[in-house]
Amino acid sequence: MSRIWPAALALLLAGCTATVPATNPYVTGRTLNIAHQGGEHLWPSNTMTAYRGAVQLGADMLEIDLHATRDGALVLSHDETLDRLTDTKGRIQDLTLAEVLKADAGYTLTPAGASGFPFRGQGVQVAQLRDTLREFPNTPMIIELKQVSPSIAAPFCAELRRAGATGRVIAASFSEAALNEFRRVCPEVMTSMTEAELRPLVLLSKVGLSGLAPAPGQVAQVPVRAGGIEVVTPAFVRAMHARGIAVQVWTINDEAEMRRLRDMGVDGIITDRPDLLKKVLAERP
Repeated sequence: MSRIWPAALALLLAGCTATVPATNPYVTGRTLNIAHQGGEHLWPSNTMTAYRGAVQLGADMLEIDLHATRDGALVLSHDETLDRLTDTKGRIQDLTLAEVLKADAGYTLTPAGASGFPFRGQGVQVAQLRDTLREFPNTPMIIELKQVSPSIAAPFCAELRRAGATGRVIAASFSEAALNEFRRVCPEVMTSMTEAELRPLVLLSKVGLSGLAPAPGQVAQVPVRAGGIEVVTPAFVRAMHARGIAVQVWTINDEAEMRRLRDMGVDGIITDRPDLLKKVLAERP
């Protein structure tokens, strides 16, 4: 392993340039409570029911996932199909908005600590981006571009501009092509970074050199560990803060881990249980 590190670091340093720290509204000195899919273990994923519940609970941000229907409507779903989360089957991009809205989005959920299916048959629908931006005009959001082809970057940007929401949304994607296209068409919106963009920042933080790696986004949304590597460390958090980059960690549902990350000074915890995280964050004076 010791022989591999020098070669790996040499490759990572190639083409790297230092960046100047910038003001970041998500680096606040406290840990934000970010409701994953609106709080997937409490309410039906990516529905207005979930978003309302999370906001009423006091979550600081909503994390949501974006697709487009066959007729171009922007809807919110973690999966590319309706199969797992509703009573309907089919790929969202092959269905019309009317067909997607007919699905019972509360059909499959048994909430944490409950039994049965309390949301089934209650009229819970897949949410639309337009409605969500309108109903929560003061709520910051992480919106992940899940659909890569055909691209939804331009209509997504247009919807954000129409709603006046460009200043309170972080755009995210696992797809480098999708995220780079969004950055081109919507440069005023903050973005997270892809795995390929984060990898040199993580590895170089272990030797105190992450300031040399490029950082094309303003937010590092990361798991605690990946590929046998401890990603979220005090050194990584310090290195990101030195460059004005917020550190948001996914997806944490264990109270002990929430406390550990809170004490490490991460800027946000993305969780399916915003109720548990609220309790943990309230423990601090």
